[in-house]
Amino acid sequence: MLFDNDGTLVSSVESVQRCWTRWAQEYGVTDAFARVELHGRTAAAIAADLLPAEAVPAAVARIEELEVEDVPNGGVHLLPGTRELLDALPADSWAVVTSATRRLAEARLGAVGIRPKAMVCADDVTRGKPDPEPYLLGARDLGVDPARCVVFEDAPAGLRAGRAAGMTTVALATTHHASELEADLVVEDLSALSVLVTPEGVEISVRD
Repeated sequence: MLFDNDGTLVSSVESVQRCWTRWAQEYGVTDAFARVELHGRTAAAIAADLLPAEAVPAAVARIEELEVEDVPNGGVHLLPGTRELLDALPADSWAVVTSATRRLAEARLGAVGIRPKAMVCADDVTRGKPDPEPYLLGARDLGVDPARCVVFEDAPAGLRAGRAAGMTTVALATTHHASELEADLVVEDLSALSVLVTPEGVEISVRD
């Protein structure tokens, strides 16, 4: 099982809006920023939409600094069902696949007590979601055939990445309307799912 982080396991919407708004003001791109899709994309991809190429590395470092520093301000919390679902899973059966940098992902997950054994971050890939590379790396890290993986995502870009990787997709309607999400299964959040661990593997089903 491969989980996106923000919008899937945790919500950091308040922190993201606070930090990126400040960042846009610092770089003088407030008007253009209002038209850019943030969710499910790497900071480098977002910055590249708004700034000259030579300015992107420093701009990415700045937004990472702002977001990491903001974590203690309480802008990150577990989404419904996250704790129960992860606690029911064998530690070696799941990984986090996030568009955040490793430093930021570890800060946010650490703030809510989640410490995955395997994690793929923006630092690990050359092509972020919707490219399948992040999820294919997640499958490789778990030693599992991609066709046997299930992707849990809230963002259209992440769901496209999962489908392109040949994986089953479960969409969570936490940040987008269900009508905007194309997946094998669409649920409200992780609390809608139950887990059964058997000798043959892990079964995920929708609660009655």
